[in-house]
Amino acid sequence: MLRIHFSDADLGRVRILAEPDPMWEVLLSLHQTTPAPADQRFRGWQRGLPARLARPTGVLRTLSRPTGYSPDFLTPSGDVADFGTGLDLVLGTPRARLRADIAQLASGTRIASWPADLADGNVPALKLLGEALTTYHNTAVRPHWETIRRHVRADRRKRAELAVTRGFEAVLATLHPSARWRAPVLELAYPVEQDLILGGSGLTLVPSLFCWPGPITLLRQPDRPVLVYPVSPEPDWAAASPAGSDRSLNTLLGPTRAEVLRVIATLPRVNTTELARAAGISLASASQHTSVLRGAGLVTTGRSRGSAFHELSERGSSLLCG
Repeated sequence: MLRIHFSDADLGRVRILAEPDPMWEVLLSLHQTTPAPADQRFRGWQRGLPARLARPTGVLRTLSRPTGYSPDFLTPSGDVADFGTGLDLVLGTPRARLRADIAQLASGTRIASWPADLADGNVPALKLLGEALTTYHNTAVRPHWETIRRHVRADRRKRAELAVTRGFEAVLATLHPSARWRAPVLELAYPVEQDLILGGSGLTLVPSLFCWPGPITLLRQPDRPVLVYPVSPEPDWAAASPAGSDRSLNTLLGPTRAEVLRVIATLPRVNTTELARAAGISLASASQHTSVLRGAGLVTTGRSRGSAFHELSERGSSLLCG
């Protein structure tokens, strides 16, 4: 059981994120890539994952198991506005934090050799992690992002109305069927016994489409503790995502160039190095693809302090919007 202990000050500092957190969606969706997801709502999504995702998924699942501990550094604290920001925070994790989290992961079980290299801040291991996260996100999560946002925003609106009419105690008591508000403690079903004493820091609630079967929190809390809780998508939610238009764009431009265009649309004024990392391609390849897209009038390129940055043109925006 998870017990979260509130003071009066904490109740006044409960905050619900307005947007989904991309790193939590990546981590928790990995938990649904088991051979047979326990909940049917994720089976259609899983069937749509391409075979080429097997390798990066395998790499990431050595860190993110469906049950038990996943390293806290995979889900950085704070407002992570986009995947690129989250990836930078993950790859910039201090070495002491890497060691502590990997040691926790390894306690009582065997782990692959590369997480041990990761704990030492080994550059090839960090590169492997970055490439796996990027490929997985771009293939498994990003195509469904607008659907994820729609569900998260709807849940937040509902809870904001509940907070106004009945107070945050009612919001907390309805986060999950297992939730029990026994003032000043919120009790939730949890795979281990854990007490979280807020001590005036407040609590950030993170709504998540891929969070299942129940809420989850970190072992080592940031300055403002977090609790991730599930929103309830309809059974065919994956079918409502714009994956069909993604496939059409891939056919028109080729999958890599289409991905470069999507990254430019997602990350405002992205420079070539950031673009290459987010798209999971080499710097030379990113330069080549942006040159072709610029020639087709789909992107524009400017320069600032010696660095080229790229933005979507009006024609490129029209193409992406279908």
